[in-house]
Amino acid sequence: MALDRKTTPNDLNAFWMPFTANRQFKKNPRMFVGAKDMHYTTADGRQVLDGTAGLWCCNAGHCRPKITEAIARQAAELDYAPAFQMGHPAAFELANRLIEIAPKGIEHVFYTNSGSESVETALKLAIAYHRARGEGARTRLIGRERGYHGVNFGGISVGGIVTNRKVFGSLLTGVDHMPHTHLPALNAFTKGQPEHGANLADELERIVTLHGAETIAAVIVEPMAGSTGVLLPPKGYLERLRAITKKHGILLIFDEVITGFGRLGSAFASQHYDVLPDMMTTAKGLTNGVIPMGAVLTTAEIHDAFMTGPENMIELFHGYTYSGNPIASAAGIATLEVYKEEGLFARAAEMAPYWQEAIHSLRGLPHVIDIRNEGLIGAVELQGIDGAPTKRAFEAFLRAYEKGILIRTTGDIIAMSPPLIISKAEIDTLIGTLANVLKTLP
Repeated sequence: MALDRKTTPNDLNAFWMPFTANRQFKKNPRMFVGAKDMHYTTADGRQVLDGTAGLWCCNAGHCRPKITEAIARQAAELDYAPAFQMGHPAAFELANRLIEIAPKGIEHVFYTNSGSESVETALKLAIAYHRARGEGARTRLIGRERGYHGVNFGGISVGGIVTNRKVFGSLLTGVDHMPHTHLPALNAFTKGQPEHGANLADELERIVTLHGAETIAAVIVEPMAGSTGVLLPPKGYLERLRAITKKHGILLIFDEVITGFGRLGSAFASQHYDVLPDMMTTAKGLTNGVIPMGAVLTTAEIHDAFMTGPENMIELFHGYTYSGNPIASAAGIATLEVYKEEGLFARAAEMAPYWQEAIHSLRGLPHVIDIRNEGLIGAVELQGIDGAPTKRAFEAFLRAYEKGILIRTTGDIIAMSPPLIISKAEIDTLIGTLANVLKTLP
């Protein structure tokens, strides 16, 4: 009998899987072979409800015809074009459409290939911007504890997830961190933004006093921290952070790789929270996760600082082979059209109250010590097992998969962020199945 390579690879050894317990996985593989709308299809023919939009990225659901057809057309017409000293129409069209939905004041787009590269680009732009303005001493970068900004050296340097940092050496110099905003003793089981913790933004003033404002280039935060377990900004926190950075001439970068493209009910979290940063990093939902692509969105002030000197000279010595790739650009345009035609951002806002009540219905189940939510994102924090961190949540992940739902875990936190097309009935299935899983955990 011939081996079906689509569903049963002949050897799992060669692929070193990212962020995966490789040995555990390869003993009992979990293989997806198809996807449509809200569901994955497994190698053994089961349907699995996607409670995580892939990796926070498939906001419009899976295998949407408008997007897949746009990719096929573009691949047949223009497969690749260099972005250095050359262009193609789709990259410019996508940039224009991004600016149309971006917060007022954001005017330019620099393409990358991922959230990690978007972060690296934003950090480089921040330092180079100050140098272009004659403030070359501003090289220090400030992140936040438990922050996630991708996996490149800059991203893990400003990031604050310990396991992502500790085995990779000393990282970038000149980096400091503000405290995270997770205050379970004060804010447990909050619905939406918590009441307590805005004062944590004032820690930036302490860091400024320590290092001197004249040495600090930028502060980077996720408006709502996703990968660390859904940590919400306390009421007034982001506003205070914006005021402090403005006061000291420090750039504020919002990492919107997760929160961008409707996740909180607005195109971007900066609109949801009504706080305008100087730069926004994006990826994931930009192309619905179908083709790798990222983008840094900036104000005119950032862009224009580089537009000096002779016109024939390169203004910024930075970019990627695949910046503005034609096929990715086509995917991005089609994705934005799907969002608009189906009103998915507004739909997320409309579904958020139902989602909120559903996820908070898990309160009181075994081991549940906190629940948090905003837009169509939610987290269920479990009491860890003494001496075995992450084990209980990982067991929940495995049991959930067997029962037909896909969830994510980070530490002992279950995180969910379903596609924005999810129905109330599918929310009931997702949360109801998770409730049954929680009831069976040791």
